[in-house]
Amino acid sequence: MLHFSIEPEKYVDGVAVFPLGKNNIDPETVASFGDEWERFDAFSEEEIQGAGDEYFDLISKAELSTFQRTLDMGCGSGRWTRYIAPHVAQVAALDPSLACHVARRNTKDLNNVQVVQASVENIPFPDAYFDFAICLGVLHHIPDTQEALAALCKKIQPKGKLLLYLYYDLSETGLLFRTLHSISEVFRKVIHRMPKFIKNLLCDFIAALIYLPLIFLSKVMGSISTSAAKKMPLSYYRNKSWRIIRNDARDRFGTPLEQRFSQEQITEMLQKAGMKKVVFSPNAPYWHCIAEKG
Repeated sequence: MLHFSIEPEKYVDGVAVFPLGKNNIDPETVASFGDEWERFDAFSEEEIQGAGDEYFDLISKAELSTFQRTLDMGCGSGRWTRYIAPHVAQVAALDPSLACHVARRNTKDLNNVQVVQASVENIPFPDAYFDFAICLGVLHHIPDTQEALAALCKKIQPKGKLLLYLYYDLSETGLLFRTLHSISEVFRKVIHRMPKFIKNLLCDFIAALIYLPLIFLSKVMGSISTSAAKKMPLSYYRNKSWRIIRNDARDRFGTPLEQRFSQEQITEMLQKAGMKKVVFSPNAPYWHCIAEKG
């Protein structure tokens, strides 16, 4: 059993609910992700395994089997929890948004998962409690990413591991990538303020009218040159389902707050948080890395 450091305020449909804190959280972004994961509330086992294999390429199933207590910080719909639960002893799946209830529905058949509504600044477990933590696509949506990373790493025991994914700053890409990103930022800052129905509709239009044509071009280019195709915008989605494409378009254009980092910045933040032996994957999504608690 996983043991809380403080008592939950209540349980709602099997989810332990804790205070979210007020210092390092953006309520609008939390609400946005609650809506997103209610809308994209399930993925097929094939989608979960395919995406999971990409994110977890830095750690083997054999090493996963050695972990006794795992933390999935910012679990969203619970897809990464589903991916790792068969390989680790116990998982605490945490999310500050109402997505925690989606995660509960998606993992209720797993007897080694505890779903918790809590924020990264108020993780309700003892310090140095987890021997493995994952935080994939979360901390770049928090006002102070360094502070959030420090709070997360406090919960990892010495020699424990952290698998982290933060948006990359495009500094290593070409002019086309950076130009398209600058344009998309203008649209994001407008779209995320729209009423929920209009925002979701616009994100679907972007997925259909912008994502799909660029993905098709990358597929055509792939038939000529694989290396050239990988350099094209949105080539990452060449083998992704329409559901994942729509989900990621909603994530990209519907989210109020996002930040981006270079490898050097991520390494420095991890080291400040007490982590060492930082290793980045050479593969997409960028940047995901693994580090060890010093």
